[in-house]
Amino acid sequence: MNLSFSVLASGSTGNAFFIGTENEKILVDAGLSGKELDRLFSEIGMNPNTLSRILVTHEHSDHIKGLGVFARKYNLPIYANEKTWNAMEGSIGKLTLDQKFIFGLEKTNTFGDIDVESFGVSHDAAEPMFFTFYHGGKKVALITDLGYVSDRIKKTVEDADAYIFESNHDVSMLRMGRYPWNVKRRILGDSGHVSNEDCALALSEIIGNKTKRIYLAHLSKDNNMKDLARMSVESVLNERGFSIGQDVELHDTDPKRPTPIYEVV
Repeated sequence: MNLSFSVLASGSTGNAFFIGTENEKILVDAGLSGKELDRLFSEIGMNPNTLSRILVTHEHSDHIKGLGVFARKYNLPIYANEKTWNAMEGSIGKLTLDQKFIFGLEKTNTFGDIDVESFGVSHDAAEPMFFTFYHGGKKVALITDLGYVSDRIKKTVEDADAYIFESNHDVSMLRMGRYPWNVKRRILGDSGHVSNEDCALALSEIIGNKTKRIYLAHLSKDNNMKDLARMSVESVLNERGFSIGQDVELHDTDPKRPTPIYEVV
């Protein structure tokens, strides 16, 4: 079986991502209740009992809300870097020693037949990191929760077959919206979230000949809309010579509904 994935949930209220092969099945983040996670797996026709492990990007509650409950229910090992473990340990309840593993920053680990490379991002968490996944010559990059996309990140994730990429907010909606100024400043800052336009500009530099699909992820409930995100990203990519729908497909993600499982071929 080839590398396959589903964005189980994505948004400011909860995030979870599944990626796997026949032999290795990985959940990244568990930012919804255990019950909700069970429902999402059921919707993609998958039994969580077949999962191999959980990787954690950072300790914010929209990424770890159901982590402890879910890991205990299915007896799953959890991998996170040391600073993230320290930051989240008080929030996830008791785990056995054989469920706690360190996955360092800027490291590559092999899990079954999937190589997973971690890379640091700029976000207001202890030591946030995201991942690229490799199997059978295919590459999938997961990148959300970052204030800006550095050259180092672009180099790490360039020419992936598929991207799950943050398109958090429309700058005008955010500026005019109801959030207090200190929150707006945090989101717009270097440790906040990537806007629709910045998402598109970064993608225009990293899309390669292999790239077939882009999933716009982690949309703000208050400061973005799916149509607006897609239109903004498509407009910039078109300007830069990419033909959306022909060269590459743009897909939505949702905070409550999983994307259909996509097999990277």
